[in-house]
Amino acid sequence: MTEKKRTEPDWQDIRVFLALGRYGSLSAAARALSTNHSTISRRLHSLEATLGEKLVERRPGGYVLTAAGTHALAAADAMESAVHTLGRGRADGAPRGLVRVNAPPALSQGFLVARLARLPLQHPGIDIDLATDLRSVSLERHVTDIAIRLGRPQDGDVLARPLGRMGYGFYGVPALCERIEHGEQPVLVGFDEANAYLPEAAWLARHFPRVRTAFRANNHVAQATAAGAGVGIALLPHYIGRTATGLRPCALDLAPPPREIWLLTRRQDRKDLPMLTVVDYLAETFDEARALFDE
Repeated sequence: MTEKKRTEPDWQDIRVFLALGRYGSLSAAARALSTNHSTISRRLHSLEATLGEKLVERRPGGYVLTAAGTHALAAADAMESAVHTLGRGRADGAPRGLVRVNAPPALSQGFLVARLARLPLQHPGIDIDLATDLRSVSLERHVTDIAIRLGRPQDGDVLARPLGRMGYGFYGVPALCERIEHGEQPVLVGFDEANAYLPEAAWLARHFPRVRTAFRANNHVAQATAAGAGVGIALLPHYIGRTATGLRPCALDLAPPPREIWLLTRRQDRKDLPMLTVVDYLAETFDEARALFDE
């Protein structure tokens, strides 16, 4: 008997397409699904053949969705959400499921990890995936479920909730701060060259163009550790400087303006119980710690 040609998409093909659409490369999609390049490519071609549409185009920077691919990704994501919804609530009404959170490295390491780790203890059905990235990741492509961003969000159809403001100050070991406050030329701890584009790094370059930077690191937690060794003073968010062992504020007149902290979610997830649970927990956590962040 001749095998009947498949006319309905295969769920495994859809999963592969979702991963490729989210991460933009065969390598990243393969890592996310713990498979290989050839499987990703084969599954993609299978889905395109089934739908009769070209879904992605290969560019030098990776794979880009076509117009048909953008439409298919939204439909595929809705299918995935529907599948997950089947298991995202218990009979007793308790939330259950994985929620992915993305936040900048220092905010994650210096504040969120210890606090978010308590949530699965309060809600045993919820699992947390906390990822850190200096650059914004895509909510639309479902790389994450919740994004915590610094600065007013520019994303499209998302729900944005303000969490507060992040103030800054200079911190160092007491002896070094005392010498600087009595007129000694400061020595800085700052960002490495790869992250010179960050607002804090650019502010330091403008206001201290001739001051030596004796130690450079890619995030504020590492900079606080270096400042604790006495190598220089670091411009730190207050939530790090105020909690770092051995550091105290240095009384310098200059400081950058505070940055707004925002929580972003997809509009379509506004009724998802595990998501709502994590969002409310994060909002309460930041509200309780407001004095740690403010000027």
